[in-house]
Order: sequence, then C-alpha cells, then structure tokens
Amino acid sequence: MGPLVPTRSCSKGSHPRTIVPGAAHTSGHEPGPCIAPAAPYRSVVTQPMTPSHTSTLTVRVAPSLAQVDARAWDACAQGGFIPEPSEAATPTDPRNPFLVHAFLSALEESGSAVPRSGWAGAHVLVEDADGTLLACAPCYLKSHSQGEYVFDYGWADAYERAGGRYYPKLQVSVPFTPATGPRLLVRAGPRAEEARATLVEGLRSLRRQTGASSIHLTFLPRGDWEDLGRRGFLQRTDQQFHWTNDGYGGFDDFLAALASRKRKVVKRERRDALANGIEIVHLTGSDIREEHWDAFFAFYMDTGSRKWGRPYLTRTFFSLVGERMADRIVLIMARRGGRWIAGAINFVGADALYGRNWGCIEDHPFLHFEVCYYQAIDFALSRGLKRVEAGAQGEHKLARGYRPVTTYSAHDLADPALRRAVADYLQRERLYVEAAQEELLEHAPFRKE
Repeated sequence: MGPLVPTRSCSKGSHPRTIVPGAAHTSGHEPGPCIAPAAPYRSVVTQPMTPSHTSTLTVRVAPSLAQVDARAWDACAQGGFIPEPSEAATPTDPRNPFLVHAFLSALEESGSAVPRSGWAGAHVLVEDADGTLLACAPCYLKSHSQGEYVFDYGWADAYERAGGRYYPKLQVSVPFTPATGPRLLVRAGPRAEEARATLVEGLRSLRRQTGASSIHLTFLPRGDWEDLGRRGFLQRTDQQFHWTNDGYGGFDDFLAALASRKRKVVKRERRDALANGIEIVHLTGSDIREEHWDAFFAFYMDTGSRKWGRPYLTRTFFSLVGERMADRIVLIMARRGGRWIAGAINFVGADALYGRNWGCIEDHPFLHFEVCYYQAIDFALSRGLKRVEAGAQGEHKLARGYRPVTTYSAHDLADPALRRAVADYLQRERLYVEAAQEELLEHAPFRKE
C-alpha cells in the first residue's frame, strides 16, 4: 500500500480505546455539523447542504433496531412501500430481504451482531420536523474487520504500524452478508435527495464524534457507489460469481447453453452427488420447523468452526428469521437414511435467490456443488428468478455456470496520509479486478457463438 506518515492528530492517543454510548469525541480533522445532546448517543443536527439552503432535518443515532419503528425503517428500505400491519411478521418487499427490519433486528436480538461480538449498533436516522423517518443506514461501530467480506486488514495493519489507530471504524452494511443492496435507505418522496445528503453528512459527523478512523459502505449498487465517489468517498471494486437466467425454461435448457465437455461434467457431478442414496428436499414457509433449524445449525457450526474458527450466527438467529421471514427462506437440505446430513440456507428477493450459509456433517463428493449451486439454479428457474447470488469469492463457481460480476464499496478515511495511500492502492486494485474479470469471462463454460 506504500508508506504511511503518522500525523499528530491521528496518533494512538487521539482515539478512545473503547466506545461508550453517549460519549462525544471530536478528532479535529475537519469542521462538521454541530452536535446536540440526546441519549444514548448524541443527536446530530446537520449544517446547510448548500449555502442557499438550510436543512430542517435532524439526524440521530440508535444503538439498536429495537428503538426504531419497524414500519418506518421498512418504508425507507423499500423505497416508500409500507406493509400493512398484517404483513409485519413476513415483510413482503421483494427487492432485498436483508435490509428489512425483521432481518437486521434478528441479528441483534439473537446476540449475533452485538457489541460483545464487535458489532455495536450505531444506526443513523434522518427525520423531519414531525419525527417522520426519511432515511436511515444500518451502521455499526466495529472493533475488528471480521464478518465483512471486503478485506481491509492490510490497511489497518499499516496504519497501526505507522502510529495510528484504525479501530473503531464505522461499518455500513448488513453484518455477515456479502449481498449487494442499498446501504443509504431513503424513503421515496419530495425530500429524498435532501434526506440522502443529510444521511451522508450524519455518517461523517458520527465518525468525528466517535473518533472512528473511517466509514465503510460495502456491497453497494453501482449507482450508489458512483454517487458516493462524487461525494468524496474512495471507490473500491471486487468480484463475486452469480448465475444468470438467460431465459432458460429449465435446467436442461441451461445445460444446453454449456460447452459439451462442461455439460458432461455438470451431469456427472449431479449424478455422483446423490450416488449414496442421498435425497434433496426444499423447505420453505411453514414447512420449516425447529427440528430443521436444529439440524441446519449443527451443519453450520461444524463447517464454520473448521473454516474460520468461530461461526458468527447464533442458534437463536435462525429461529427468529424462521419465525419472521419464513416465506422468504429456502432451506435446501440433504438427507441420507432418514438423517439430515447437509444443508444450505437461501433468501428470496424480487428477482434473485441469495445463497448464504452451507454446512454438512458428512462428506460426499460434489454434494456441496449440488446443494449450493445446482439446486439453487433449479429453485430459481422454478420461481422465474433472474439470478442466483451464491455468496463471496469462489472461482470454482465459474465451471458451474456462475459468471464473475463486479461488487462495489465506498470508503471515507479521516487521516489524509492514510487516505492518500489507500487511494493509490485502490486505483491499481480496480484495474486488476477489471482485468481479472475479463480473463475469467474468457474461460466461462458456455458454448461459443
């Protein structure tokens, strides 16, 4: 990343070691909106957005989604759609299942995304004079960089070695969920643009107040990424692998689009995955019971413990989302001899199936590919969904018909020296991501025209 020059204003002693709700801190890096006291965090009143306009909007920070009205939050997350009270238990916004209050609050209530795990809620809310929520952002004060899937460990290490303190930082994202979606949630209406600008300024004010080194908005839609770039955020790209429904009538149509050799490989993998008497079952809605969550959690814990040491999600989380979002969940489970042996959890959006977590307690050749990739394609085709997002990374997905796509994140760094070093690195990284994607597309398994 290049050498970092420590600055006096960003020395180790300039940031508090821990974040205490209600504690104010001003870094001195730049002037910002005035801070008005309000428990448990301080309310932030924005300065005028332009010299000719004075905003009457107010920004406040909620340490928990339990303190935010669910219907008001979802009205922002859903671009103005407000569910009827009878729909509250199973939100019906079709676009992105991870942004609704039910999902985010389940992460907190279950003890998965909480201060003791390094995810201290600091959700930024923009309200008008009547107290109507016009915009919000799922934001967390982080004491580490785990569970984010956009890796900045190198930045943190370099900054610490140069004499700075990288943590705490502000993370605007859905915890443990590498799925693209809006992070600046704005209710549709005549004040939408003003509310959006106020939300960005509120995030920067919170960064100054808490002494955080930076703000990170990850897995953004490209339009939001471009907008934040114009607002001075550094722009980063990476890639995932998504399957796209190019008008296939069924799995056989998808296979027909593959090169002959690749088609034979997929057929063999699917056949071998089920060779030991394994049965695949799709469970959704009321078909999902606690016994299924018990089995799935055993898979999740076994695989998660082996891969990264400590799985992020608690058992309670799965019960909560199962209760609140059952119709938007698809459990793809594998059974052998009457015993559940593997499974994957997926969430359904308007035009996409989002594959999230996988686990198993028995190893069988190609079972992971069958449960996570091929069965997900089958389900997406049955529902007429346009794509399958199968999570972060994984070039092995390319051979299974998943194409590389670009993902986007935006970063606001307080220290000018750190910002310069990271900006230089990101410029080169974006070129690398673009070149790597072009090369991977050349090796996609589809028939050449």
